[in-house]
Amino acid sequence: MVHELTNATFENEINGKIPIIVDFWASWCGPCKMLAPIFDQVSKDFDGKLKFAKISTEDYPDTASEQGITGIPCLIIFNKGEEVDRIVGFRQKEQLKKDIQDILNQI
Repeated sequence: MVHELTNATFENEINGKIPIIVDFWASWCGPCKMLAPIFDQVSKDFDGKLKFAKISTEDYPDTASEQGITGIPCLIIFNKGEEVDRIVGFRQKEQLKKDIQDILNQI
């Protein structure tokens, strides 16, 4: 399950008990649209290990700016409020799963 974040919920969510991956996206971004269903599918593979969320860079540009987002889609993995790593650009499902697992193995 992918949660929708806002400026008001962002800080609280990234400081949760389990790591979280946040998809920074925009409605005009073609690769973001292609990644959305893959992100949703992959979320089921990491249920209980990693929380999945997304935040619109159009609706919440301040949060995107604070996180140094310069290209989208940009997936940032946070653990206890700290950025662990980021994945920038589109990934196919199996590659995304591998990239996420590799990052989780570092935590």
